[in-house]
Amino acid sequence: MPSSISSSDDLVSAASRSRHAASAERATAADRPGVAQPVPVRPIPAQPWGTIAIAAAALCLVLLVIWEWRMRALGLEAGDLDDDASAWVEQRRRIDAGNVPVAIVGDSRILFDTDLDRFQALTGIRPVQLALPGTNARPFLEQLAADSDFRGLAIVGISERSYFRDDIGVMADALTLYRYESPSHRSGYRLHRALEREFAFLDNDYRLSTLVHRLDPDGRPKAMSPRWDVWKVRSGSDDRQSQVWTRLERDAQLREHAIRVWLHPAPGRPMGPLQADLVARTQAATRKAVAAIRARGGDVVFVRPPSAPQLRAMEDKRAPRNIAWDPLIAAAGVRGIHFEDYPAMRGLYLPEWSHLSRRCSTVFTDAYVREIVKATPQLRLRAQAERALQPKDCLADALAGAASVSSR
Repeated sequence: MPSSISSSDDLVSAASRSRHAASAERATAADRPGVAQPVPVRPIPAQPWGTIAIAAAALCLVLLVIWEWRMRALGLEAGDLDDDASAWVEQRRRIDAGNVPVAIVGDSRILFDTDLDRFQALTGIRPVQLALPGTNARPFLEQLAADSDFRGLAIVGISERSYFRDDIGVMADALTLYRYESPSHRSGYRLHRALEREFAFLDNDYRLSTLVHRLDPDGRPKAMSPRWDVWKVRSGSDDRQSQVWTRLERDAQLREHAIRVWLHPAPGRPMGPLQADLVARTQAATRKAVAAIRARGGDVVFVRPPSAPQLRAMEDKRAPRNIAWDPLIAAAGVRGIHFEDYPAMRGLYLPEWSHLSRRCSTVFTDAYVREIVKATPQLRLRAQAERALQPKDCLADALAGAASVSSR
């Protein structure tokens, strides 16, 4: 028979367990109907939280260093600034802030193929770079024409497949952001810009979510797939100075991937011959924009940057020169500088057939600036301008590209 002492111990132990269970359970509204409920409280066991926080921070730092090292090993660099709508808006506001003598609009070719440093060295003017990849230049030319603050020279760089269409293209949000950018969006852009100057892994083309997306073959009919993406082609710096990524110039596999994208564009992109009504609309809109800029004392010059013969043949099927370029220049009444017409602009190296190598972009800039000077009084060469460059000045780029293919 149990003793009174043991029975008493059992009662104490049961009461202790009951109190512990009650303290560990979360109080709910069902426990106290009709009574205002306090915030539920659950006891937190004592833990070495300081040590845990230090360990988590150390692990995060180690992973960050490893990821940064890996990205730099792939050829990314700190200070390679991403190009997005916010960067475009920052440059566009320079026109609002004061007199801008030269602005460039267009698609990725005039963006990548213009060396702003060479332009400034020749003329003493650093143009505002407003060209956007994969984007129709015409709406941006029209926007300049409607802005009374712009009274300078507009250089319009086009590829016919991009310019002769009704939609704006990839960067359509740039105009919207220019009108309605919030203070938080602008401050976020500036913070990201500051971090980009220190860390290579922040490159948008190599962020983790982008790399994971590229692992998905996504072979469903009519579905967008990573194989339609160009991957990283550009590297950039301040003032939206953009050039072909140096790794692309020496990496044959990356070049071949980009070439496949240019030759086999994503579903939905225009590929058939130009329709007569589209050509007429494009000519009328261009003529109107040019007239508006000239009425304020400005001027407009069109530039057609190079594309490789293999790509040029495909472009001519949709927009032959005698249907697209020549009638457009005549209808707008402007001077057009087409690379095919000038020896200094031919025979340049295009690593992935659509954009010039870095040194060849300097040669091309030198050549088209000298032709613009002849075409309009809005631009002049400096008295101490350097000698004219020739295609041979970037011949080493083509030789290096050929060597990277033969070494595979």
